[in-house]
Amino acid sequence: MIYSTEVKNMCPIAQGVSHGAAPIPQEGAWTKAKEIADVSGYTHGIGWCAPQQGACKLSLNVKDGIIQEALVETVGCSGMTHSAAMASEILPGLTLLEALNTDLVCDAINTAMRELFLQIVYGRTQSAFSEGGLQIGAGLEDLGKGQRSMLGTMYGTLEKGPRYLEMTEGYVTELALDEDDEIIGYKFVNFGRMMDFIKDGDDAQTALEKASGQYGRIDDAARFVDPRKE
Repeated sequence: MIYSTEVKNMCPIAQGVSHGAAPIPQEGAWTKAKEIADVSGYTHGIGWCAPQQGACKLSLNVKDGIIQEALVETVGCSGMTHSAAMASEILPGLTLLEALNTDLVCDAINTAMRELFLQIVYGRTQSAFSEGGLQIGAGLEDLGKGQRSMLGTMYGTLEKGPRYLEMTEGYVTELALDEDDEIIGYKFVNFGRMMDFIKDGDDAQTALEKASGQYGRIDDAARFVDPRKE
């Protein structure tokens, strides 16, 4: 340790009482985190790249400072999906500090890691008050039974109005319009369920019908339109 001349010439003064780090809520307990191994939690972080061409939602399940589970969801940038594939291999097994300083290839994923790190080390996780935290596999539960990211894709113009293209339930096949041509509902196909039916042996048409659904005042519709063609 090297001290400057000014510091060397100072007289020593006692520092007094120090209570250390303030406790943070972690998995149903209050913890004074002094090192990375003291940190646990499950939470999400959102990131974006410098040109803001895409975004990433990163979910990590951390136990005793080690990342046990990672869910990487991306939107808006084609190259980001390949970066996310690399991140899913890179992150599990790393400490939080290693992950913060790991090249995750994509700016959006790096930014998400930064935001998520802040939540975890300050005790603002989803599992802060859950005794024992969340089990490994919580990320898959976020995706639901179909294990697909929940997406919403809407498009609209002043001249032609709105188009619902993708909702949480799935791919929108038809919009239900009333007499004033206002949207009152939609029909959809849940691709996750459809693929499960096909894998279970159903033919494509049967799987399509079984995975189809509707939302809203469908019975009151004056007409239906395909949002991608009409």
